[in-house]
Amino acid sequence: MPRHRQSLGRQLSTAARWPVGIGLTAWRYLWRTTAVHRWEMTGSMPLDAPPQLPGDVSLDEVQRADDGVGPLMHRIYRTRIVGSSLTAERLLERIMEDLDRVAPSELATFQKLHGDGGLSLGDDYVVRMPGPWDGPVRVVAASATSFRLATLSGHLEAGQIEFAASSDHRSLEFSIESWARSGDRLSDLLYTHVRLAKEVQLHMWTSVLVRIAKLAGGRMDGGVVVTTRRIEHRQTSDGTAGSSSRRTDRKLASLASREVNFDPRRSDEFTSARGWRVDDMVETLPHESPGPPVEGGTWHLARQLMVNYQLADPNVLSAAYDEQVPLSGRDMLLRIRYLGVRFHVGVRVCDVYENTQDLDGRPAHVFGWSYRTLHGHFEQGQMHYEVWKWLDTGDVEFRVHAISKVAETGPWLLRTGYRLVGRTHQLRFYRQACRRVRRLTQAQLETERAADRP
Repeated sequence: MPRHRQSLGRQLSTAARWPVGIGLTAWRYLWRTTAVHRWEMTGSMPLDAPPQLPGDVSLDEVQRADDGVGPLMHRIYRTRIVGSSLTAERLLERIMEDLDRVAPSELATFQKLHGDGGLSLGDDYVVRMPGPWDGPVRVVAASATSFRLATLSGHLEAGQIEFAASSDHRSLEFSIESWARSGDRLSDLLYTHVRLAKEVQLHMWTSVLVRIAKLAGGRMDGGVVVTTRRIEHRQTSDGTAGSSSRRTDRKLASLASREVNFDPRRSDEFTSARGWRVDDMVETLPHESPGPPVEGGTWHLARQLMVNYQLADPNVLSAAYDEQVPLSGRDMLLRIRYLGVRFHVGVRVCDVYENTQDLDGRPAHVFGWSYRTLHGHFEQGQMHYEVWKWLDTGDVEFRVHAISKVAETGPWLLRTGYRLVGRTHQLRFYRQACRRVRRLTQAQLETERAADRP
């Protein structure tokens, strides 16, 4: 019998708490005052792979991420705590003395299965939740400033989660980082599709961070930043594609035989007088020092976001493509969600460039790429993305330049819908892409500054 399995009496007791617990959770979720900043991105292997499980701990009953169902979610909940006199080591020591001290009691409690005392390597816990399920975990790594848990058989998720702290003379940084898939198809339905479990999980770990700030004797500065990197397809640890969606693979492969649905050679005709829409937007990004782009700075971060096509909210638009194909000439299958309906269109990357330009006597280092729409798309046209750094001042800008109009071929229903409501959503997408690049570069810079603190 598995060591973590609960008795019938415990199951009945846990189930009896379900209505009360869910009610309290919903109430506190609605009235939550902690600022939560959420960023959703497309992840990739091996960058977002879970840590290796250690060999000095029993791995019996451990549910690895590969044992789960649905997309892999690499998620980081992070907060900054000011006004505390504790070091990172002392804060972790207090948490490890009693995990239940930081658990939101209406939603979850940590119960150690064997022995007394604080958290130690190899310990098993059960996270009791208000429902007909519990969350058994095992401590697989522990140090002075972090500890990591792995899920066990019967958990809602399959993967690992790590709690870590760092500090300097001004503040504490605390993060909860997880790498997990849903434990079974029902959990995947509730998390990925219905999204109920996702919101409950967000509320739970946000509440834990609030309690940790209180335990530290300080207060949160800037709320909680939640970054989610989602890997849709199963991939191996070396980053090559595994058993991904066959339907997506077929649709992506079909793009190779499609042509661009307009004539790029007639670019002199792409004017508003001839029915084309020409849009330009510029977003100011965090400043750098004058001179060439700084390694790891704003310009390089924005460039990486562009190369990885992290420009759109994955809940609205994501791209499937073969990472082994160079960016120039790459086919991309854009997956668009609108009013609960998903549809796919194809584009092809046509230009990739990086150079130093001189504009009105001012030098700027520019990276950019563009794509053109393929047959079957409801639009026709070309989209340019660029990141500029003005070398004289250090100003950095993200730029969008687009030419488009309704396609002359393709699905009639999509083209008709685009004529009716497309323009509003098109401009909204441009604005959101600009803001997203600015906020993601800001968040990454803040993360790297925190990591560099002693």
